Amino acid sequence: MKSFSFPPISTAHATILILGTMPGTKSLEIQQYYGHPRNNFWPFMFEILNENFSESYEARKSVLLKHNIALWDVLQFCDRIGSLDSAIKNEISNDFNVFLKNHPHIKTIVFNGQKAGALFKKYVRVNESYTFITLPSTSPANAGKNYEAKLNEWKVIRDLK
Repeated sequence: MKSFSFPPISTAHATILILGTMPGTKSLEIQQYYGHPRNNFWPFMFEILNENFSESYEARKSVLLKHNIALWDVLQFCDRIGSLDSAIKNEISNDFNVFLKNHPHIKTIVFNGQKAGALFKKYVRVNESYTFITLPSTSPANAGKNYEAKLNEWKVIRDLK
């Protein structure tokens, strides 16, 4: 199945960029980043940013923008059956040279999982002025760590603000 990423959620004032690999099947179906109900991304963000949780996608996006956090995916396109990153084939990355030029305040790039970090390093060349942080995937498929352990690692975002 051919999959295409969403446009970024961003503001020109963003200082942090969080990158996933490619939206999963449920996210593509409902056209929302991290749309699977068992993905921990949104609960993590609301807790880390000390905001009241909301099911509203517009409210979710607003919380990120309020805290100068941009959200995107490493890949613009790929072939994939299902939602597992291990099934990604024939991938093409997003254009980070243009994105980062248009977002000059971004200093930290956070990868939501090992695969996002690996794909970024494979396809993207940026200068050394960025701090790169790879965090455990918030996907329900990442069962190697429990909710609290993953959340504790994701709390590094609080320190970046």
